[in-house]
Amino acid sequence: MARRGPDATENSLDRLPKAPLNRETLGEMLSFTRYVLPYRGRFFAGIATLFFSAGCGLLFPLLAGALIDAAMRPGGAVLPLIGAISLNHLALVLMCSVSLQALASFNSSLSFNRVGQSALADLRGDTYRRLIGMPMAFFGQRRVGELTSRVSTDIAQLEGALIDSLPQMCRQSVFLLGGITMIAVTSGKLTLVMLCTLPVLIAAAVFFGKRLRRFSRDTQDRLAETNTIVEETFQAIASVKAFANEDFELKRYATANGRVLAAAFNTARWRAVFVAFFIIALFGGIVIVLWFGAGQLQAGEITAGELTRFVLYTTFVAGAMGQSAELFSQVQKTVGASQRVRELLREPVEEGLGSQKPNQDGESLARLQGEVAFENVSFRYPSRPEFSVLSSISLQVRAGERIALVGPSGAGKSTITALLLRFYEPESGRVLIDGKDSRDYPLRWLRGQMAIVPQDVLLFGGTIAENIVYGRPGADDEAVRTAAKLANADDFIRTFPEGYATVVGDRGIKLSGGQRQRIAIARAILKNPAILILDEATNSLDSESEQQVQTALDRLMQGRTSFIIAHRLATVRNADKIAVIDGGRVVELGTHDELNARADGLYRRLSSLQFGDTEPRKEPGLFSAKS
Repeated sequence: MARRGPDATENSLDRLPKAPLNRETLGEMLSFTRYVLPYRGRFFAGIATLFFSAGCGLLFPLLAGALIDAAMRPGGAVLPLIGAISLNHLALVLMCSVSLQALASFNSSLSFNRVGQSALADLRGDTYRRLIGMPMAFFGQRRVGELTSRVSTDIAQLEGALIDSLPQMCRQSVFLLGGITMIAVTSGKLTLVMLCTLPVLIAAAVFFGKRLRRFSRDTQDRLAETNTIVEETFQAIASVKAFANEDFELKRYATANGRVLAAAFNTARWRAVFVAFFIIALFGGIVIVLWFGAGQLQAGEITAGELTRFVLYTTFVAGAMGQSAELFSQVQKTVGASQRVRELLREPVEEGLGSQKPNQDGESLARLQGEVAFENVSFRYPSRPEFSVLSSISLQVRAGERIALVGPSGAGKSTITALLLRFYEPESGRVLIDGKDSRDYPLRWLRGQMAIVPQDVLLFGGTIAENIVYGRPGADDEAVRTAAKLANADDFIRTFPEGYATVVGDRGIKLSGGQRQRIAIARAILKNPAILILDEATNSLDSESEQQVQTALDRLMQGRTSFIIAHRLATVRNADKIAVIDGGRVVELGTHDELNARADGLYRRLSSLQFGDTEPRKEPGLFSAKS
């Protein structure tokens, strides 16, 4: 499968697009400082110790040069503000400076990490809260990979900027400005010689940096292709083996792997050239400075300590300027990541969802009776505004009634239940529940009065008990077992060595389809909804599993308003009401006998297509007459 972990995250960060730096984009990035404000005391302590550490670092060349001068002069060296100082005392001061620098660096690193991790944890929480509160229309227009990237890759980029890039920028700024100041004070002539060598290093860093990043991205893209092949192969491993195509997949992977190797070799060549050139340019510049400085030393214009100090400060300046291009690139990526996260945080959420405090408005409301009415409801999906899914549909369902929705695929059956759950709002018309517009109920409370059992049940990767209790978080073990018994699930659960603590695996892969369905039914029973939605709940089950699921569903529907979406007409013959949907309209409405008696009706035609001219056999259990 595609690799996940630090390396994969790093590769994702390398491929992040860069944004232009201007007032607007920088403002977007600075808006995230509000997440640092709760930790501002530790943050400013980290800033202070960082500058103190950088200052101690700038003292090192000064003290090292003085140490050499002290060794060559009987009276020791002379330091500004201190005066004459002996060799041993200088060595002691130098060691104290290094120790203070290490201590300050430890404190600043720890402070930035703690502030950064805390602030980014808050941001991740807000981002996830915002995502989970988005309406279904939002998810319908975006890919899951894009959304998870906002929570992982983009925020990881912000984390790197806060923990690494910001401290580096502060430290390198001190080294750059302080180093230039100190070399200018040390020797003006040597400063001019050094400045003449820097443009070559800067130009080389920019030239090779751009190409290395491009070649590195190319290598990562090729590597991603191989990961895709691995993921596809393992996901379809049954098909691979059934068709005996192991050799074909090996050849496909070898071809992609060869492209990765070629791209990696290309990157390696350019990296080797860059390293060689940089060594020549850097040490060549140092040789020139040393040669010129040695001439000054020979002429008595500077001391050996001053030459040493100058060379060390020169390396500080060169290092700071060498990192400037990479830091600028990181800032561009951070600005781009901050824009994408900010766009998400500005998206409107569903009422009462995604906020800091849950919506509690429905706590005092009485339980729904379950009477539902669709009044001239029309609807188009936001992702397909040109196509009308429902057209002035009207439908009445009494409390406790079982209504089956049948019709061709794409007729609008699932859309009706989506509007009932308020996944979407009608374009026109109203959905009434107990005589009140559904939009007048608190959204979270309203959905708490409903439950759905879908055709394809996707369980969470935890235990069986955790999946059942999802219907009513906080329910005790006895309530979970009771729900499982009513769903005909307790028997098979007890056959597992770990019982209710059995981990179901990713998407419930360790359970069969019938077992997953019964877990979903147990979850719905535990929730005790007033309105129940069954979306092809038995369509893909074998006969034995279907019978067990049907019995459980019949128990679940007792006393509840039930909407049943079904393609298999034999399972809906005993529903209280059957609505035939076609082209977004209710074209027929009645009982099985009434609709089957219409010779030219759509229901009769669909029935004939499924069963020929024979009357479909009665299948007890799912929609048998209410007891």
